Amino acid sequence: MVLTASHIAPLVALIAGILILIIPRLLNYIVAIYLIVTGLVGLNGIYQFIN
Repeated sequence: MVLTASHIAPLVALIAGILILIIPRLLNYIVAIYLIVTGLVGLNGIYQFIN
């Protein structure tokens, strides 16, 4: 299985959701990291930073 940009966003969301359930205090950090990762994935889809 080859991981593409369309596979990364759901995996990050799943991991973030599990971490929020386990450690609610990390909510701010998890949301910030999620937004950064999804933004980078979206920009990669437009500008092809990583092939």
